[in-house]
Amino acid sequence: MLVRLTMICNGATAATRKGAFPGDEPLEPRSLALAKAMRGTLRRADRVWMAPALRARQTASALALEASVEPLLADQDHGRWAGRSFEEVQAEQPEGIAAWLTDPNAAPHGGESVADVARRSSGFMDRLIAERGHTIALTHASVIRTAILHVLGAPLAASWKIDVEPLSVTDFRSDGRRWVLRACGVTTPKPSKTLRP
Repeated sequence: MLVRLTMICNGATAATRKGAFPGDEPLEPRSLALAKAMRGTLRRADRVWMAPALRARQTASALALEASVEPLLADQDHGRWAGRSFEEVQAEQPEGIAAWLTDPNAAPHGGESVADVARRSSGFMDRLIAERGHTIALTHASVIRTAILHVLGAPLAASWKIDVEPLSVTDFRSDGRRWVLRACGVTTPKPSKTLRP
């Protein structure tokens, strides 16, 4: 039995570009145009799921994919830090940032820890391993990073050593017993001409 999971990271937002902790903001116009340019590059899927956030829904729409919302694909809840820049929070709460970056169980912002996100993403993959066919999941960098760590059996502390680019594609395969990472961080070629939203 072949099971394929393609995770697509949502496009960039103003918060992404500013190095801020994300809230529920829309995609920037260039990301919408880039996602539209990706149409036709994805293989047919038996099912398409997406995170509930606006940026995931807009990415699905721009890719012309009809997707169902899957709460397990939600981005990490950054609690009180949502919408604020990393530098601003680090200046006000250096101990909180240090704990968040070194302890996967820390949630000094009052939201979710990396370990919480890992439990959700591994639960999603454990459930999906019995689903024959191809699934596309439109989600966020935090979920993709923890999915990679789950498949590799790597420690959660390694999460910060994985960079997931907006609109990148990460591909997993399974024989119904175990997952393997097939491709990671693949991006589609950027068009040479100027993109318009």
